[in-house]
Amino acid sequence: MSNIRVIPRLDIKGHCVVKGIQFDGFRVLGTAEMFAEAYYANGADEIIYQDTVASLYQRDVDLDVVRAVARKVAIPLTVAGGIKSTANIRSILRAGADKVAINTAAVAEPKLLRDAVKMFGSQCIVSSIEAHRRPLGKLEVWTDFGRQSTGIDAFEWAKRVVDEGVGEIMLTSIDREGSGRGYDLEMISLFATALPVPIIACGGAGTVADVVNAAKLGSADAVSASSIFHHFYSDAQHAGVSLRGRYELRLESELDSGNVDFLQKGYGGLRDIQVTPSSIPGVKRAMREAGLSVRIEATGGEYAVS
Repeated sequence: MSNIRVIPRLDIKGHCVVKGIQFDGFRVLGTAEMFAEAYYANGADEIIYQDTVASLYQRDVDLDVVRAVARKVAIPLTVAGGIKSTANIRSILRAGADKVAINTAAVAEPKLLRDAVKMFGSQCIVSSIEAHRRPLGKLEVWTDFGRQSTGIDAFEWAKRVVDEGVGEIMLTSIDREGSGRGYDLEMISLFATALPVPIIACGGAGTVADVVNAAKLGSADAVSASSIFHHFYSDAQHAGVSLRGRYELRLESELDSGNVDFLQKGYGGLRDIQVTPSSIPGVKRAMREAGLSVRIEATGGEYAVS
């Protein structure tokens, strides 16, 4: 059995990690470097770096921030957001990333995926699919970090990107993202059981059980989460806890009010988004107890699951 990868996702705006609901209402939590170092030290298998506004503003990813994050980790780093050309990809890989995830530009020009695979290899190229459930359950591809509808059927698009040669798919439920209501298991299972490439499940983790279910019931090859990890390492109850004695993650240290009312209400009047924070070792322990295979020791033996 292959190890299920646990992948924290860093949604980046400027040099900071932000978190919202359904890709909106962002609130600053801390710097990208701080979170990357914490997650590497605590056993993350990979890290996803997602520039939240690069595609929207039609600008390139900030390579200085990518370099700063890459210097903090020795695990695979996937960079997403604003990638428009093979030249962009080359620059990002040279800055220290191991993979890139492409959504908006690939929808506009699918040939970009084919060219990128030929130039850099399928192991470097990830298709990012942001899917929104329409009435009657249709899954539609959205672009620009969940802001622009396309009318494209998400599953048909997934088959297309596989034909273009991508190495894996990062599948995000826009409806569940930031909600803490759990992953869209039906969607994940559809993609994971029908497609021949690994599926990274994203969007909706509110508890450890949600992460376990994405792999156990949804058959995801990797599970990405943000809120449950971010809040564990930056919540007030953990203020002053020094990881490896070299830094502290504190929500108050780089607080930006963001759209607080939106974060409280969300779309459709959601209040009190229920997220139960967890450490990465805690998630992996639960996965092992559920019979799933995970990597149990970080590079250098800095933590153990059991």
